[in-house]
Amino acid sequence: MDMFTDPAFWIAVGQIIMIDILLGGDNAVVIALACRKLPPAQRTKGIIWGTAGAIILRVVLIFFALTLLSIPFLKVVGALLLVWIGVKLLVPDEDGHGDVAASDKLWAAVKTIIVADLVMSVDNVIAIAGAAQGAGEHQMVLVVFGLLVSIPIIVWGSQLVIKLMDRFPVIITAGGMLLGWIAGTMAVTDPAIVGYMPLASATVEGQLPDVVAGVRYSAGVAGALLVLAIGMLVKRHRASAAA
Repeated sequence: MDMFTDPAFWIAVGQIIMIDILLGGDNAVVIALACRKLPPAQRTKGIIWGTAGAIILRVVLIFFALTLLSIPFLKVVGALLLVWIGVKLLVPDEDGHGDVAASDKLWAAVKTIIVADLVMSVDNVIAIAGAAQGAGEHQMVLVVFGLLVSIPIIVWGSQLVIKLMDRFPVIITAGGMLLGWIAGTMAVTDPAIVGYMPLASATVEGQLPDVVAGVRYSAGVAGALLVLAIGMLVKRHRASAAA
């Protein structure tokens, strides 16, 4: 249980919770839309079972993502995707969820929630897998713990979080930059690149060598600033086009 005394563990948990809050707003909307036609007595059951199924599916997907990220260059691809997701968070597309089917049957609503979450979970899975990279052998424990902590925040606190985001847009900006930070630190630990980086310690058999902390932090700052810069350029372009 020494992992619970490791500051890096709690930093990663905080990142996972923030990622789920920022990228989980759509999931809360889907849950509400899918369950809106259920009888009041079944609505809570639909939310609980649908959310539980979606979280279990996401844990499975993240397990495979963590395994796949050990393949050379896949972390680089994941980092580029995270930069795109961060920019998308700063400059969201104007699309709705009108195509989410509502049902007056409990299990039909649960199925809708799980399927919709599967389609929408790619960004969450990549971001959470990236945040968990620094946890070493405790990666899956970290992922499960972070997701469990975030469930009540998403299900019951989503409206409050959305109101806070509307009132304090800096939260969205910080979230986009966090994804850029994770992208930068992920890219420099790719198996194909890590050998060219200054290493913090000798290579341990069966494990990738650890990159010097200063290099990881510098890459994280660069990734965060890249997301911010691209987001500002896209906003400026859209403003010019609208004018």
